[in-house]
Amino acid sequence: MRDEDQDTGTETDNASAARAHIRALIRSGALDADGRLPTERALCASFDISRRAVRRALDALEAEGLVWRRQGKGTFVGAPPDPGGDLAAMIAPDTDPLSVMEARLALEPELAALAARRATGEDVARMRAMAERASQATDADAAELWDGSLHRMIARLAGNPILRAAFTLVNEVRQQQRWQQERQMARSPALVSQYNAQHGRLIDAIDARDADAARDAMRAHLIALKHNLERMRGTDGTP
Repeated sequence: MRDEDQDTGTETDNASAARAHIRALIRSGALDADGRLPTERALCASFDISRRAVRRALDALEAEGLVWRRQGKGTFVGAPPDPGGDLAAMIAPDTDPLSVMEARLALEPELAALAARRATGEDVARMRAMAERASQATDADAAELWDGSLHRMIARLAGNPILRAAFTLVNEVRQQQRWQQERQMARSPALVSQYNAQHGRLIDAIDARDADAARDAMRAHLIALKHNLERMRGTDGTP
């Protein structure tokens, strides 16, 4: 393996090959639950490609929103944590999961409608891969990782920075421990199967570029989750 490519044309080809290999690695399901990719050195060794080519491939994948990098920590699948986390930490003590669901219902159906207008075929394929990973997850942490990645991608594809900032704040609040504990109460095997089917209908609507259907599918998904949380908390009026 060469440390640096001497020929510019060859290096470009290798960067493209590295990008394809990394995409395949992400789709393979071989990553840890935290979504961390192998180090640049390990990727170089795996693909027999220069570090410069691997870095260019990661730059391209980061620009696409498929991965994010943190100095000293590594490269991860999905979107990076938002600096709005401090604000989220401030308001989280006064916020319960049902308040979070009300906020999500106000935001995410419209984000889904906008995503249906702007998503590409490649975007849809990535959403399907995320939904499949969520459906195949064998533990709660992995399921939450891929479910969250799917919803974050839809918010990004919507292409509205104001709505995305609002979504990110809500998403940071729902990462708080209290939310996570109550969320797991509404994740029985039967309910998880229901959520997976809802994800499928949502992605189908985005794939069809049907904004109204995407909006309705996202709303139906969130209403079901809200209802299940209410039922688990005994606040839905059922005996």
